[in-house]
Amino acid sequence: MPWVIRVKKKFNAAHYLTNYKGGDEPLHGHTWMVECFFKVDKLDPAGVGIDFVDIESYLQEILPDYKLLNEVYNFSPSAENVAQHLYRLIKQKFPQLVKVVVWETENCGAEYTEG
Repeated sequence: MPWVIRVKKKFNAAHYLTNYKGGDEPLHGHTWMVECFFKVDKLDPAGVGIDFVDIESYLQEILPDYKLLNEVYNFSPSAENVAQHLYRLIKQKFPQLVKVVVWETENCGAEYTEG
């Protein structure tokens, strides 16, 4: 029986979309939410599939808190592109990752998974 481990982490960042409806979108910011989903098939002797602390620590390292995303990434930082980028980074460290959801607001987000 597999388990799904979920970890959420917020960060604050500004961005603007490039090539948006023929130009650049105005600069604006969000409190972003990244939600990660991991599938595990067994637990360690403590009953843990993946340690939340390890995941949270890695997210703290890679999330661009209080940054302008356009200066951090070499792509237009839409929720879709950020989700794909974070998925690929997290998957390298945690191969159990199955999905990343990036929320720009509590109502609008993008989900990325592979395979």
